[in-house]
Amino acid sequence: MKNALFLLVFLLLFFWSVTAQAELTRSFGTVRDAITGQPLTAVEVATSEGFVTTDQDGCFTLTTDDQFLIIRMPGYRPQRVANDFPLNIVLQPFVPKALYLSYWAAGSRDLRDHLIGLVEETGMNALVIDLKSSRGDIAFKSRLPLAREIGAQKARTLKDLPQFLNALKQRGIYTIGRIVVFKDDALAKSRRKLAVLTPEGYLWEDREKISWVDPFNREVWNYNIGLAEEAARIGFDEIQFDYIRFPANSDLVFSSENTGENRVAAISGFLHQARQKLSPYPVLTSANIFGYICWKHKDQKIGQRLIDLAQHVDYLSPMLYPSSFPHGIPGYANPVANVYEVIAHSLKRAGELSGLPAVRFRPWLQAFRDYAFDHRRFSADDIHAQINASVAAGSHGWMLWNAASRFNLAGLQQNIPYGELNLTDAVPKGDDTAILSRLEEDSELYPSL
Repeated sequence: MKNALFLLVFLLLFFWSVTAQAELTRSFGTVRDAITGQPLTAVEVATSEGFVTTDQDGCFTLTTDDQFLIIRMPGYRPQRVANDFPLNIVLQPFVPKALYLSYWAAGSRDLRDHLIGLVEETGMNALVIDLKSSRGDIAFKSRLPLAREIGAQKARTLKDLPQFLNALKQRGIYTIGRIVVFKDDALAKSRRKLAVLTPEGYLWEDREKISWVDPFNREVWNYNIGLAEEAARIGFDEIQFDYIRFPANSDLVFSSENTGENRVAAISGFLHQARQKLSPYPVLTSANIFGYICWKHKDQKIGQRLIDLAQHVDYLSPMLYPSSFPHGIPGYANPVANVYEVIAHSLKRAGELSGLPAVRFRPWLQAFRDYAFDHRRFSADDIHAQINASVAAGSHGWMLWNAASRFNLAGLQQNIPYGELNLTDAVPKGDDTAILSRLEEDSELYPSL
């Protein structure tokens, strides 16, 4: 009787296995550029089980029972396509030219509309939208229990995020969700075991009196990646991780030994896990990095090293604000007087250090008053010079940073052809608030080159 029962169970399992395998579909197809029609190599074609990449002829083959495939490649809009036969997929090239919508600015419909109007009037096509601020505030309704427990949603500025995102998509605006990761006052002060501590055992605070969380801690990883997944499900085109680094101070206490290799492994590990968790969604990833990281192999005590970071994100976004180069760059001691050269040479150096093509970089550019040299206002000429340098270097677009999202038309008009160095445009007036914001400066991050 037992043998008969065993045989019956074996047969049922066998036939179930055969049936399940029969349901798997062998899919193959091609991916081409929507403009040129040329086949695209190294395109990622992802399923819930993993991914394959296209060969030199733009072809791919995979076996899956998934109804949809995720298609993505740097330089193109990501896609979610039905797993039908035959699969002749075309990817739309896209170069983001973005303004920044801050956490608090997002709460003002007038300011939102103002920025959308600027995007459309100037020929720009993208917005970087704060989803989690450096204080740990979350702008949208999150279902993560930890977000509720630590009070991270007391002041949600994007209560209508799905509707807002849909309105942007209808206008063809590319959406980048910015998540500040390890600078998180709300989480650090609510969960001391997750926080960065002083040698005396106190919560550490930076110059803005904001506490940070431990980049080694996996609970911190999971929390931020969970937020990124929620943003991907809502429909963002790209998730951008900021403050994806350690504090520069060398005497702080973490849950693991604070060595260069450990720091690099932690930052790379977080980005690797984030990329895996986001793979089921048609979304790209990017990481903001310090400008001087483009010039050195060392991690600058913060865990950011180009060659390691590049393996785990689609785009690297160096913050190439001329004011943030207090020691200048080789050949240019005064960066704010040589803004074109700072951007162009930094991007060139980044490519040389990393071996990456220019399309893997998309810089942040300065649209605020200088704070390190002569306190000059950045005029339209200064902004255009940075844009032109980025374009000349072949980077995948650019983003303009102003911490308060104060931009004006005079500083953004783009009726000047890209690449032109003879720049003319209206200079902002003396009372212009578009360039008054000041960035935090951390002098330990800027050793002389």
